[in-house]
Amino acid sequence: MFNSPFEDTRIAIDRSAHIIFVADLFVENYVGGAELTTQALIDASDDVIVQKLHAQNVTLELLEAGMDKHWIFGNFSTLNPQLIPSIIGNISYSILEYDYKFCQHRSIEKHLSERDEVCDCHNELHGKMVSSFFHGAKTIWWMSEEQERRYLSRFPFLEENDRVVLSSVFDESYFAVVKALNDKYKEVDRKGWIVLGAESWIKGASDAIAYCEENNLEYEVLWKRPYGEVLERLATAEGLVYLPRGGDTCPRMVIEAKMLGCELVLNQDVQHADEEWFKASPIDMVSYLYAARNRFWVSIKSVMGWTATISGYTTVRNANDMGYPWKACVESMLGFCDEVIVVDGGSNDNTWKQLQEWSKKEQRIKAHQISVNPDDPSFAYESDGKLKAKARDLCKMQYCWQMDADEILHEDDYEQVRQIIRNFPKMVDIVALPIIEYWGSKEKVRVDINPWKWRLSRNLPHITQGIPAELRKFDDDGNEYADWGTDTCDYVHKESRERLPIASFYTEEVNKFRAAALEGDKKALEMYEGWYNSVVEQLPTVHHYSWFDISAKIKQYRKHWAKFWKSQYRLDIEDTAKNNVMFNKAWSDVTDNDINIFASRLATEMGGWIFHEPVNFSAPTPHVVIGRNHPQAYLDNVSSDKEE
Repeated sequence: MFNSPFEDTRIAIDRSAHIIFVADLFVENYVGGAELTTQALIDASDDVIVQKLHAQNVTLELLEAGMDKHWIFGNFSTLNPQLIPSIIGNISYSILEYDYKFCQHRSIEKHLSERDEVCDCHNELHGKMVSSFFHGAKTIWWMSEEQERRYLSRFPFLEENDRVVLSSVFDESYFAVVKALNDKYKEVDRKGWIVLGAESWIKGASDAIAYCEENNLEYEVLWKRPYGEVLERLATAEGLVYLPRGGDTCPRMVIEAKMLGCELVLNQDVQHADEEWFKASPIDMVSYLYAARNRFWVSIKSVMGWTATISGYTTVRNANDMGYPWKACVESMLGFCDEVIVVDGGSNDNTWKQLQEWSKKEQRIKAHQISVNPDDPSFAYESDGKLKAKARDLCKMQYCWQMDADEILHEDDYEQVRQIIRNFPKMVDIVALPIIEYWGSKEKVRVDINPWKWRLSRNLPHITQGIPAELRKFDDDGNEYADWGTDTCDYVHKESRERLPIASFYTEEVNKFRAAALEGDKKALEMYEGWYNSVVEQLPTVHHYSWFDISAKIKQYRKHWAKFWKSQYRLDIEDTAKNNVMFNKAWSDVTDNDINIFASRLATEMGGWIFHEPVNFSAPTPHVVIGRNHPQAYLDNVSSDKEE
């Protein structure tokens, strides 16, 4: 009995895998076009965990063990055909078709050459079995439009399937190599023609050689050479002659040659040659190919209903006494998070007791207490940025969502968060999302502060929250505090403390409109308001209630925030009229009636104000109106407070 080098009786389904990728060969076994495309896709799988499985090793037992996975079948000529009915009936799967598997020879032209008869495999048992296999797939991925057309002409019922023309796929490093080679050889005189010396009948190597000789072209046959060397040679060659003898769905070398500046001599069997993306400009061609990996995984994640796991996290400290809607904050995170980490900084107002009781009823709430000393010189940093960093360290899921105790996500946005994760930007690890900063009522939303906040991030060990390196300061005793420009909660690298890049919807152009609006430009304010409303309808948006009740906010300031901010930046904390930015007297002399009168005026006459300097009522801050309803969790919280 022939023992395959890939046979392994110990093969098992990886329980952590989301995808089982099945193929006859992978790049570890053979570096061909199909294998390179498969590997480029696997490398781009991001948070989706992929297990490779050779087609010949698929068994009924493995199928049963992997029934909760999504399977992707590439080339599967060594798959036991008796398993196909079981796969169709019990497995969620997609097919990545590289050639023509309905034909016994995987090529209708080779069929004609070998048997001297027109291929009729689609009417035979083999063809019908393959077409049934394709029809049961969630999605079929083709290499070219002509390949799809040939299939549909034989199996019209495949029109019912979700189908996508993918083309060949290249990994991230390929695009960098092509750019480097084009830059390196842009001034070099190109010499000689290239012929692919593949031994496969369909590649037509002898036909390409004959063409070169008949046309007196100096040529070189490339075969079994290192991939980097092949690309380097294409970058200096005059052109490529490629004349396949049958339908070649999307030959990689043709794409590589064009991207590296070669002239092309092709025939009608290069099936992607007339497609729009291939005839486009080099920039558009690169854009199309670069996006292929993302197109594939967005679709696969959609059909398998996949989403990564999310840890929500927040911190509280005497949240009841401060009047924060912390329960509504946690309740909203439970709407879309797999776990919610709540770290209490040492509450003495019943917050910690209520949190513990809630966590016993709701297993997804993970309650922790890390008490912060209110007399610590760096109390502000310890109870804010550092406490959030500790909460983040407790998160176990693949992504992290952070909210403060006075922030709530609308229930209509829960699914949008998961959709963002499915399409998470490749080049960054942190995403900023909109925030609605209410001022005194639902009718006023602040313009004087940014409408965004870093919110969603990959759960990577180097990401933390804290003071950026350039804003770190230390007192004489070595206690760390912040310079102006940070609230100690920036996303920074855990080791270097450098700021981390973020993806944001907020652009420099929009920022200019906001700045103009703050200067009194009514047209700019109108445009900014329109943009703001559009954004919060399209993206998951957090509702921030810190300044919704301005009277309560000022009382918090008297109780906590005045000391907090002064600890944050090591300001003079003596309670004097001079140090009070709101009232012309010491905080100890400020009454609740003083606060209520002042708060009413702020809500009526202003549209926002940052309490680091005295309020200037002669220069009213503009505001906008955002037409979104309150989150249900907030309304329930208000109702609950009234009942109590």
